[in-house]
Amino acid sequence: MSPAEGPTVPEDRLKRSDEGTVSSKPRQSLKFDPEYARWRAPFGEKTRVPPCATPLAFRRFNDIFMRAVWALLPPQPSIIRTRHKCASYDGAEFEITRFATAGQMEDETALQPAVLYLHGGAMVAMSVEIFAPRLANLAVESGVQIFAVEYRLAPEHPHPTPIEDCYAALTWVSTHAVELHVDPTRIGLMGDSAGGGLAAGVTLMARDRQLRPPVKQQILIYPMLDDRSTAALSRATPASPLEDFATIPNSIIMMCWEAYVGKEKAGKEDADVSPYAAPGRASDLRGLPSTYIDVGGLDLFRDECASFATRLAAADVEVEFHMFPGLPHGFESASDIGATKRAAEGRIRWMRNL
Repeated sequence: MSPAEGPTVPEDRLKRSDEGTVSSKPRQSLKFDPEYARWRAPFGEKTRVPPCATPLAFRRFNDIFMRAVWALLPPQPSIIRTRHKCASYDGAEFEITRFATAGQMEDETALQPAVLYLHGGAMVAMSVEIFAPRLANLAVESGVQIFAVEYRLAPEHPHPTPIEDCYAALTWVSTHAVELHVDPTRIGLMGDSAGGGLAAGVTLMARDRQLRPPVKQQILIYPMLDDRSTAALSRATPASPLEDFATIPNSIIMMCWEAYVGKEKAGKEDADVSPYAAPGRASDLRGLPSTYIDVGGLDLFRDECASFATRLAAADVEVEFHMFPGLPHGFESASDIGATKRAAEGRIRWMRNL
């Protein structure tokens, strides 16, 4: 098997002819992008999160792994980090870290755009400090300052704490905009994976709570949007071929949803799960800002992202959606391949258009 072919398809996933005999042709044609496959070949299964029995075990593994990944990025000495305190809905304080150049922080001649960034980690892992090298690089490449939110994590702090922390951060940046030299009409929300889900949830919350000025746009990077999709994948018979390519097993994603919204609710169609926690459950997407979404064609979040993009368009929301064939979740680790560069270009273009 060449690296580009990806995992072997089990026999129970082969097509059957009308006579009931097994055909030699696989039912699915999914495979890694050739460039990604060549990048992945030396690492093999090391690119996949191992089994984790608890959210805290996943946090420990993920934080160590991602710290090593982002530490490989070049330093950006022009970016200054300043930390600010913000109070959440329950009175507890958390930090917002600003990534900006000295010129952006000192320029009083014109108000500037800003991105509120919400990091990934399946709602249970990661931190702004781990993400800092990536955020500094984004700030340099886009020329747009970033405010990153140290929201509290499940399972210690389940819904609604993470989303309320993020909304409090948005209102803090908006109300302090002038002193930060930020144009409150040009604030965008951005996040990856769970952070993308949080960004979508905060945007819904800002619409419903009538934040003024409204959020200008949202940039959702393979967002984690719908606990029901995760549950459906776990029940699929035969198992979805996406499982063979997953960098994070679906069982871990389901465990994280349970930590976030409650085991008794996660994945159940008729459960009382807030659309702010799982934006894919939102019944009405009208009135949301322009939206960019991208996802890999081998990502377990593929279908929920495609569905959300379709529903946004049907609600007459301007949307740009990209599905990159042959790429799994978190494909930016392969930073030099063509597809990753194309994804980065789209995200940066939207940041610059704030």
